[in-house]
Amino acid sequence: MTTAAVKITRKGQVTIPKEIREVLQSNAVYFEVEDDTVMVKPVRDAAGSLREYAGNVKPGASMRQMKDKAWEVAAREKTGKKSA
Repeated sequence: MTTAAVKITRKGQVTIPKEIREVLQSNAVYFEVEDDTVMVKPVRDAAGSLREYAGNVKPGASMRQMKDKAWEVAAREKTGKKSA
């Protein structure tokens, strides 16, 4: 098991230590909270998930727009909340 203690900034940000990023092998994560436990889990295939949502963006959309839409939909599915 790999553990690390890090400081939370005033803006609510943390830096994931290199040794944990290496274990996760992903450049995107999501958080799960259960009681007082926070789990950071890797997003394994962000590029593959774009294909699933490609139909939900305008024709000719940029990769950035597709990626933003995929994140929006994935976050909504994970949290059960509607996007802004």
